[in-house]
Amino acid sequence: MKKKLSEIASWLQIESSCEKDPVVTGVSINTRTLQPGDIFIPFRGENVNGHRFVQDAFNRGAVASFWLKDEPNPPKDVPLLFVENGERALQQMAESYRAELKTVFIGITGSNGKTSTKDLVAGMLSPYYRVKKTEGNFNNELGLPLTILSLEEDTEFAVLEMGMSSFGEIEFLSNLAKPTYAVITNIGEAHMQDLGSREGIAKAKFEIISGLSKQGQLFYDGDEPLLRPFVEGVPSITSKSFGVNENNDLRIIDVTFTEQGSVFQVEGELNEELSIPILGEHQVKNTLASLLIGKEIGLTATQMRVALKQIVLTDMRMQVIEASNGAIFINDAYNAAPTSMRAAIAFLQRSSIKPVKWLVLGDMLELGENEKQYHEEMSASIPDGVFSGVCLYGPRMEWLYKKLVSKFHEDQIIWIENDIEKITAFLEKHIDEQAIVLVKGSRGMKLERVIEQFQNV
Repeated sequence: MKKKLSEIASWLQIESSCEKDPVVTGVSINTRTLQPGDIFIPFRGENVNGHRFVQDAFNRGAVASFWLKDEPNPPKDVPLLFVENGERALQQMAESYRAELKTVFIGITGSNGKTSTKDLVAGMLSPYYRVKKTEGNFNNELGLPLTILSLEEDTEFAVLEMGMSSFGEIEFLSNLAKPTYAVITNIGEAHMQDLGSREGIAKAKFEIISGLSKQGQLFYDGDEPLLRPFVEGVPSITSKSFGVNENNDLRIIDVTFTEQGSVFQVEGELNEELSIPILGEHQVKNTLASLLIGKEIGLTATQMRVALKQIVLTDMRMQVIEASNGAIFINDAYNAAPTSMRAAIAFLQRSSIKPVKWLVLGDMLELGENEKQYHEEMSASIPDGVFSGVCLYGPRMEWLYKKLVSKFHEDQIIWIENDIEKITAFLEKHIDEQAIVLVKGSRGMKLERVIEQFQNV
């Protein structure tokens, strides 16, 4: 974004009384990451009032700042725009800038796999187009406007992750981004405590069609029966499904795993053998969305095959890490819910990369009143005779431990409530170069600390 301050004032339908009319080249809500040329957006919260940092923002190179109209003592002799609501003004800026762009927007939501699918779609397109994707967790009512405002005017594709915790949030983000292509990766159990049921989660995710352009398309997980009624209920939508079931428009018919990643065969909209440098059948399934989008915009099978081989996912998504003792860790510790945990365990069960298989599993959070049931039911995904050992971490994992303890010898299973070093010490006694270890838990558990110990040995 390169806009004069007077243009931004016009977007917000307010008057700028500034003597100078500086060019704004970015937007910042944090002085620690502010870049010269930014306009600073101060927010007023319960504990911190961002207006305290406005002068610091100018000292760091900001060329202008918002100021809430009811906030006293605005600084003198600096370019300020006085607004009623900082968050809404930021969103209005993004909405106006979005209207000027010729960029094709791609919106991605789902209970699990949003970030991986975002990376896969962006990676598919990046060798051939100017592409920008959501960075980090900038996928909400503040993050998505900041992402839009960070787009260069010649960006050809913007791949935007859309997160939510309650109804109406995806609808808002979709109406702001107005995507040409929308993706729903799956329906899991995350945010069950806020949305009440998996049906409620499906309804909330389906809000992504709210801003879908008239010529747009929806790509969705066709293996999820909760989504099909929503799709069929809006016959005006052009849609394609992906998954493993035969009734999908693009389906997986075979997957094999190596230390280099996953090799898979698809049929339907494409009939090809492809590979990605990523492990897990659920990641292969996420890849199908990128294939459908690539085909829709005109990429050839050869172009897609070349692009997929270069894909790099955001850390802690089925990330392969070799330990100093020769063991392989699969770091999938960014987040966890029953659906994604079952998928990751199923991958390890099928894998032949290493003969000795270990699980390190942490609490699954935000599951609502049925969290005990969800943890206990995970025992069905851990069959006898497949895994050499299991480490469980967190207070909720005691429920799973009680279900599993009879399946394992005492030196094969451990449950620790809150001391991560005991998990590491237990593993150190048992794993060597013959072992592959899956590490998965909700973000709050920070299970990657287990792997860090083995990298530092």
